[in-house]
Amino acid sequence: MSIPYANTPASSGAAPLTPGAPVSAVDYDGRPVLVEPQILRLDGAVREASVPPFAPTVTHGSLADLPFDNAEAAPHAVVLSRRLPDGRWTDMTAVRFAAEVLAVAKGLIAEGLQPGDRIAVMARTRYEWTLLDFAAWAAGLVTVPVYPTSSVFQTRWILHDSGAVALVTETTGQASAIGPELQHLPDLGHVWVMDKGHLERLAEAGAGVPDGEVAVRRGMLGPATLATLIYTSGTTGRPKGCALSHGNFFAEVDNAIELLHPVFRSQDEEPSVLLFLPMSHVFGRMVAIACVRARVRLGHAPSLAPQDLLPDLEAFRPTCLLTIPYMLEKIYNSARARSEAGGRGAVFERAAAVARRYGEALEARQTGTGNGPSRSLKTARSFYDPLVYRRIRAAMGGRVRYAICGGSPLGRRLAAFYAGAGIEIFEGYGLTETTGASTVTPPLKPRLGTVGWPLPGTRVRIAADGEILLAGDHVLRGYWDPQAGGVVPATRDGWLPTGDLGELDDEGYLTITGRKKELLITAGGKSVAPAPLENWLRQHPLISQVMLVGDGRPYVAALITLDPDGTTHWRRMIGKHPVPPELLRDDPELAAVLQRALDEANKLVSRPESIRRFTVLPVDFTEEAGHLTPSLKPRREQIMRDFATEVEGLYER
Repeated sequence: MSIPYANTPASSGAAPLTPGAPVSAVDYDGRPVLVEPQILRLDGAVREASVPPFAPTVTHGSLADLPFDNAEAAPHAVVLSRRLPDGRWTDMTAVRFAAEVLAVAKGLIAEGLQPGDRIAVMARTRYEWTLLDFAAWAAGLVTVPVYPTSSVFQTRWILHDSGAVALVTETTGQASAIGPELQHLPDLGHVWVMDKGHLERLAEAGAGVPDGEVAVRRGMLGPATLATLIYTSGTTGRPKGCALSHGNFFAEVDNAIELLHPVFRSQDEEPSVLLFLPMSHVFGRMVAIACVRARVRLGHAPSLAPQDLLPDLEAFRPTCLLTIPYMLEKIYNSARARSEAGGRGAVFERAAAVARRYGEALEARQTGTGNGPSRSLKTARSFYDPLVYRRIRAAMGGRVRYAICGGSPLGRRLAAFYAGAGIEIFEGYGLTETTGASTVTPPLKPRLGTVGWPLPGTRVRIAADGEILLAGDHVLRGYWDPQAGGVVPATRDGWLPTGDLGELDDEGYLTITGRKKELLITAGGKSVAPAPLENWLRQHPLISQVMLVGDGRPYVAALITLDPDGTTHWRRMIGKHPVPPELLRDDPELAAVLQRALDEANKLVSRPESIRRFTVLPVDFTEEAGHLTPSLKPRREQIMRDFATEVEGLYER
């Protein structure tokens, strides 16, 4: 079934679908359409859902061609904006970006880097990251991202395992930290530092290299060529290098561009994306490539600190944000705190309730289960828009209409709120191994609380034990294993086991229910997936992080860390004097508030799955302490080791 984005029927002249063939994302009248998943059932349950590809398979060329193709097709189109040191932004045309890519690529060649060599990049999200990505590909190289927050041991492991011959760091400090490890890295022959102007020097060094040498190297690449090695963040065990090809990225971004037509093909205003999530993660890299592919203006923001990010949002004014649930929760909780501090807390709560009802009514109309917002609901929303919703949109730059959210489930309540506030959320689910998203909320047919349908060109299967299996051209070639001579296969019979647990409903929407390895089996034999309760509780303004425990124990309990901003605001609102966190954790009033939050969360599950006890930890989980991965997922084994005393205390009588 094809569903038009516009509220008009699809053209009756549309050609029938051919199984396995690419599906046009527009009908014969030029309107974009959605194609519903094909469903397979077993014993009455939906076991598989698939959507045919919207974009044709790329059979030649590589990502390295994109800047040069853009420069030829639309030389004066603004494809990026670069942030200057004084905070202003300067636009980069397609022809200018291609020239900078060419210059750095020639510099890499001049320094002796050979086709297939690995070059590591250790930097925050900034223009130079995207420049290096495309320059390295144009020189025939393979990029290896390293999180700038990685320890020296982690960095050495990635550099050694990948066999990187060059490293580009953002700061002198990062380069200095790896200095003592160079004796253990015989392949590493170059270390360049962005902040010392080394990319500019590379461009100067390549001035004598003919342009044709870059063209020759680009011509050697194809869709099957290795593009990048992305090392998993490693919640358990040592990170593995995911070997992603140029074809993997084309399958991912081309189908995402066609599906998310409002984001990448908007005719109402110039689409733009401000990227502030780490480019060391596949999510950020994928969206950056998609923006270059679709010629959507892309900007980079290196800092997530509010004092840095908010001015960038205000100056850049994106139409779409790439984000994670944590960021959307912080924006919501900060807006509520500001309202309460200004004596408008009750107004915010009423506005939030109206937004959620409005978002749910929109969902009902789009899915054919309701008539949409009533006249009175529209009136209420219009009343609260200047008081609450417009302020939230202004904090995001004022023009944001869409947000692509991944990393963990956002939750139905928050998704409905943002939809009602005028920001459509496209939730997705995927892995490094799948080059980003494998499922995405379909435009104009959302199902709040799910991670959407299979991305076009993707098949999703639920195994007998509930594990999610994925297949498609965006699934990685394999894992990097230098001992085995390169890349070793990662799939079984074409299906990638994800380690995640999920369910498909009757229309092909996927819901994530937990991690296979994170299931808690209580002493009574009850299997408990911790993620749903943890995600729900993390939305509370006083809570920063939550981790459930209870494996082999008589009941489920929770470790809770406090949100500093939330607790500061709470203290002020009730007139409580400032106290250190280690004392506040034993405060009976705080305990009562948290207990009410747990009572609400427990309504989502059965009695054996409910949280019976909790303790507040004296510190937050942080990446620096080893408790979170760079993508903010908990390292459960490390947390269990570091807080073993607190865990034992939860089961003392």
